[in-house]
Amino acid sequence: MNAVSDPSAAERVAALPPLRDAIARHGLNARHALGQHFLLDANLVGRIVRQAGDLAGRHVVEVGPGPGGLTRALLASAAAGIVAVELDARAVGLIEELAEGFEGRLRVVAADAMKLDLTTLVPTPRQIIANLPYNVASPLLIGWLRQAAQWERFTLMFQDEVAERICAAPDTPAYGRLSVIVQFVCHAEYRMRIPPSAFVPPPKVNSAVVTLTPRADLPAPDLFSAMERLTAAAFGQRRKMLRGSLKSVGGERLLAAAGIDGVRRAETLSVAEFARLATLLLENA
Repeated sequence: MNAVSDPSAAERVAALPPLRDAIARHGLNARHALGQHFLLDANLVGRIVRQAGDLAGRHVVEVGPGPGGLTRALLASAAAGIVAVELDARAVGLIEELAEGFEGRLRVVAADAMKLDLTTLVPTPRQIIANLPYNVASPLLIGWLRQAAQWERFTLMFQDEVAERICAAPDTPAYGRLSVIVQFVCHAEYRMRIPPSAFVPPPKVNSAVVTLTPRADLPAPDLFSAMERLTAAAFGQRRKMLRGSLKSVGGERLLAAAGIDGVRRAETLSVAEFARLATLLLENA
């Protein structure tokens, strides 16, 4: 599904000064401590936004907009409104300047996304679309999964290694705790790989965009917590057989109740098998 753009907004975005000029004017050199790598290619950020589908009537939260390359593509889309959450004061000024020409469609929140409930920033239907700072990407994602019922979709960029773990199938090298927790809550799709050369400055690794669509049958909060506890035990001692690695949460008794052989290892279990174990763990808590 392709995002539908607002022609007048797209024309105004196209007429904006080059991003590099805005970066120079605001002294926005990327900072390693903030996990910053900027995407400046308008065609590429447009492709990323299109992965989110038709944004007509949707309210979008962008985390870590930096100089606003992805923000510009969101403004050119049919999104009803965009809230950009930014910690770096230099970038806040740049995005506020960008917002002035778009009649209230873009609002900037100067804050740490790790400390915010993003659902309070925009009405439904809402999505998150973001090139996430590498240093906080996974903890941000886990926090959002806990409230997945409040979101229509997440379109997120990670380091390629993290994206592969998110989307990995059982019994593959990348499959692990993150795979299980994400896929327990969402349908995960690996969408596109982005090389280091696309960023300023270039990171040392490839990046990738994934879309996460919350499932219709989302787990209750207590079941999600049970899954977190279960997978921490199972993958914390990855090379151990499950009867050993799950000893702290019921071990062989739990496995027998689920009909799972205790000599198997965590990476061989499907998400459905982990869900069965998590349900039993919660019932016997």
